[in-house]
Amino acid sequence: MNASKQLKTLIRTTFATLASLVMIGGLASNLYSAEPSAAASPPNTDTSSPTNSLAVVTKAPEAQPAAVRKQLTGAELYSMHCNRCHPERYPTERTAAQWKTIMLHMQVRANIPVGQSKLILQYLQDNSGR
Repeated sequence: MNASKQLKTLIRTTFATLASLVMIGGLASNLYSAEPSAAASPPNTDTSSPTNSLAVVTKAPEAQPAAVRKQLTGAELYSMHCNRCHPERYPTERTAAQWKTIMLHMQVRANIPVGQSKLILQYLQDNSGR
């Protein structure tokens, strides 16, 4: 029995160490790739010598419009949240009142935000068919 506990502890420790190394390696990789290269030389800005080339005028990039965040529909939220624990049910399997009771219970049990829960309930009730 003692050997199995030691083995479990060793496995947990090894897994935690590997996970930490992967995370640290990923962070280091991101940091390294974000820094400019030390070997890269700064651009030549000496304008004292005349050349036959034309000066290139560059414009600053225009500000991109903020990405519009699409709100998920009740059907999409229902599929996301409810499929986590059990097979998805058709909305027609229950009445609107039954769906309300189920959603009140599942909102708490599955920790579904209130706004999303309302959208899911509206979808279920609109398509309940009874």
